Amino acid sequence: MDIVLEKKRFTKSRVTLIIGSVLLLSLLIFVIMATGGNSKLNVNKDRITISEVQEGVFQENIPVGGIVMPVTTIYLDALEGGRVEEILVEDGAVMKKGDPILRLSNTDLELSLINQETSVYNLLTQMQISQNAARQNTINRLNQMTDVENELIEAERKYVLNKKLYEQKAVGRQEFQESENNYQYQQKRKVLADQILKEDSISSRGELSQARSSYVRTQSALELMRRKVEDLVVKAPVDGQLTSLDAEIGQSKNKGERLGQLDVLSGFKVRVDIDEHYVSRIYNGQNGTFLFNGNRYGLTIKKVYTQVTNGKFQVDMEFKKEMPKGIRRGQSLQILLGLSDEKQAVLIPKGGFFQQSGGNWIFKLADDGKTAYRVDVQLGSQNTEYYEVLSGLQPGDKVVTSSYDTYGDKQELKIKQ
Repeated sequence: MDIVLEKKRFTKSRVTLIIGSVLLLSLLIFVIMATGGNSKLNVNKDRITISEVQEGVFQENIPVGGIVMPVTTIYLDALEGGRVEEILVEDGAVMKKGDPILRLSNTDLELSLINQETSVYNLLTQMQISQNAARQNTINRLNQMTDVENELIEAERKYVLNKKLYEQKAVGRQEFQESENNYQYQQKRKVLADQILKEDSISSRGELSQARSSYVRTQSALELMRRKVEDLVVKAPVDGQLTSLDAEIGQSKNKGERLGQLDVLSGFKVRVDIDEHYVSRIYNGQNGTFLFNGNRYGLTIKKVYTQVTNGKFQVDMEFKKEMPKGIRRGQSLQILLGLSDEKQAVLIPKGGFFQQSGGNWIFKLADDGKTAYRVDVQLGSQNTEYYEVLSGLQPGDKVVTSSYDTYGDKQELKIKQ
């Protein structure tokens, strides 16, 4: 006779499954009870940042970096190409206007100077010879003029005398006619001699003027060539400090090549790099501040360079009042550049909350300080320290400004001491 075996109600696997389910359910109930439900979350007070909403002076600004530079920098370029023969000063030397810096040599240029000087001397000698010849020619013309005038006087005397004698029938008509013809001839010679002398004088003056003009031009060319040779000695154009001198003995430099620069020591400016995002909001006269040796100093934008390179453009800023003592060329400054005028506004300190809320909401503490509720807000401009509150909060309100990374979509925070 078969024996009916009673089927077990709880197998080992079933018991394990039931125990696991109970533990999971217990854990879920615990979490729900611990967090106060789906819309609440318990947080420790010492692990969050609570800030007070306040009213104060607000100015929108951005942090930018700047480099201290001389107000004026003069670049030194090779006016003439040549070989570096001598370096007379070291990089960093303080120069006076006209002090020599280095000397180049250029044999072609020096040979051209010699040829130009020879041309000037030859032209001067030729001009002197021409002047002497013109002077001698004038003397000869004057001597000829004297002879013509003397012969005219003699011919006139004979003509007048023979005319009287002819009228008195003391001489014949033939002799009178000869004296009259000779007198008329000498008159024509005198007119011709006057014309020749006048034209010769004009010609001599023209040739002399042309020779002098040619000499002046050649002399000017010689002076220019001399200056070109003098430019082989590079000199300081103004008082200042020599920086970035790039030259070595024996090195060849082409005409126009950069040799270095001279920084005028009358003062400094600050060259600032700004993100291209702000190019439309930057203009001359905007102000900025920076800290130096524990003191805050002011700067004003003097010039804007709108050309964008690698996502940035540059501006030059000058010191508003006094320049900090001890500041040096090449120093880096961290500057707060104002983008708006100062105004009264409701403010909250900047914090990590903005990354999750986007500035559209924030956790505001209740009066007892034990609970924080999510409220809608509207934020405006910002600077390095504060957000401007346009609506949703009032001065004196306290808010949680630390990060909301772990809060999810919770609507309420229970703050534990």
